[in-house]
Amino acid sequence: MKLRKVTAASAVVLALAVSVTACGGDKKDDASGGKKIKIGIKFDQPGLGLKQPDGSFSGFDVDVATYVAKQLGYQPNQIEWVETKSADRENALQRGDVKFIAATYSITDERKQKVDFAGPYLLAHQDLLVKKGSDITKGTDLNSKKLCSVTGSTSAQNVQKTIAPKANLRPLSGYSECVAGLQSGAVDALTTDDSILAGFAAQDKYKGQFQLAGLKLSNENYGIGVKKGDSATVDKINKALEKMVSDKSWDKAVEKNFGPARYKNEPAPKIGDIVK
Repeated sequence: MKLRKVTAASAVVLALAVSVTACGGDKKDDASGGKKIKIGIKFDQPGLGLKQPDGSFSGFDVDVATYVAKQLGYQPNQIEWVETKSADRENALQRGDVKFIAATYSITDERKQKVDFAGPYLLAHQDLLVKKGSDITKGTDLNSKKLCSVTGSTSAQNVQKTIAPKANLRPLSGYSECVAGLQSGAVDALTTDDSILAGFAAQDKYKGQFQLAGLKLSNENYGIGVKKGDSATVDKINKALEKMVSDKSWDKAVEKNFGPARYKNEPAPKIGDIVK
């Protein structure tokens, strides 16, 4: 009888231990005995971070994160992709939901107060996506127009504060919703980084319907977000990114993901620049 009680108690302790081990940005996979790492990406950005109908993932951020994870000791089948929307990126890192985030995460002074960044690994520019033939050709044309962006993104606020103070902001939860609104006429323009807009414009279902205005409204340096204070992981990721640039894997990822959209990317930025 006593033996049964001890065994039951041990089972409870074991279950709790397994539960605790499974939490956080990386964990032990009990089935295979291999480590797992949780990485935050976007699920709805063609060319950058997109979840395919078959459950696989594609895009430049995905390729960068996969390369970095390999340098940290994780194979692709050890990665667990976690959707991190713009408004929840800082919280996801603070909670320990993911080890790092590669999700068109522009490095800003405000964000650096809450998270640490590795990189940058891509320099993009804020632009506008409009319907082909639109009369919106410059930033000031957005005054009194309906401008869509994603909740938690700084793009629309940047336009309203510095370019078109009378723009009518329409924040939505995701870029797909904004593109659908642009297609239906519910909004007049979508603003975010040109790299993101190029991916949507190049999709087969939208091909020929939209165009980029070609404006460089801001510089957006994409960084890999890491929990505040985790300088060891930042250093490891920076070394991985430096290797990705030097061995030309970065160039291959750019061509693979942005080539079809004829996106004119900037050269690879200097790793470690502007993140301090």
